[in-house]
Amino acid sequence: MAPASRNITSNAFFFQAALSFLISFAAVGLGIVYLPVDMWVRGFLGIAMLYVITSTFTLAKCVRDRQEMAALERVAGGAPYYGS
Repeated sequence: MAPASRNITSNAFFFQAALSFLISFAAVGLGIVYLPVDMWVRGFLGIAMLYVITSTFTLAKCVRDRQEMAALERVAGGAPYYGS
């Protein structure tokens, strides 16, 4: 019998996190657009912002994968399963 899956985060928390991400992305983007500097500086800052965002998603995925692997190893070792 498969263990019951638990949803750790609520839909409201997920919505709040997504909305916060979008607002911060838009705020930094608008800040870069209206920054009184040359166009190449704006371009560099825009690319840097996108790089930080993509590397953050990659790091979060790696952390999640390690946590899931540790949970599977615990289950394989006979420990009870409590994750989702």
